[in-house]
Amino acid sequence: MGIIAWILIGLLAGIIAKMLMPGKDPGGIIVTILIGIAGGLLGGWLGKVIFGVDSIDGFFEISTWIAAVVGSLILLVVFRLFSRVTR
Repeated sequence: MGIIAWILIGLLAGIIAKMLMPGKDPGGIIVTILIGIAGGLLGGWLGKVIFGVDSIDGFFEISTWIAAVVGSLILLVVFRLFSRVTR
């Protein structure tokens, strides 16, 4: 997948993660996109390490989207924890 696909998946996965975990977070849409992109990479890596599957197959594969959303949720939780500590 190209960089444009990663940005699009990151945007959508970040929005989905934000909808699943509503709340007040510091940062705006750019932070959501970055968390989504990093979450997609994290989810793909975790899928490969833990389950031994290639979870980042293609743009329209459900495993890609599940990995991206789960990774985004993990990073959103970590982001919220660190943002509370620094306040």
